[in-house]
Amino acid sequence: MALTKENIIDTIYHQVGLSKSQSRTVAEGLLEVIKETLENGEDLLISGFGKFVVKKKSSRRGRNPQTSQDLQLRARRVVVFKTSGVLRERINKRSKR
Repeated sequence: MALTKENIIDTIYHQVGLSKSQSRTVAEGLLEVIKETLENGEDLLISGFGKFVVKKKSSRRGRNPQTSQDLQLRARRVVVFKTSGVLRERINKRSKR
């Protein structure tokens, strides 16, 4: 099951003790900061969690697999996530159980 924004709001509500509307404001504010940072092309580092890196991809040739037609894929920016060593260890410990 995927973690949703509503789940995050509920977790803040239960664990931090803020009201439901305050929890929503905190979660949406944090997500807005993350979006603005990435939109500006800046990397986002969260210690103990990981790093979101904005990478530039050049335009390139591609092919439609259904029709085998050649295409020109446009240049774009993509977000790549790299886990921190701490998070990587926690994930791998959990999978070994």
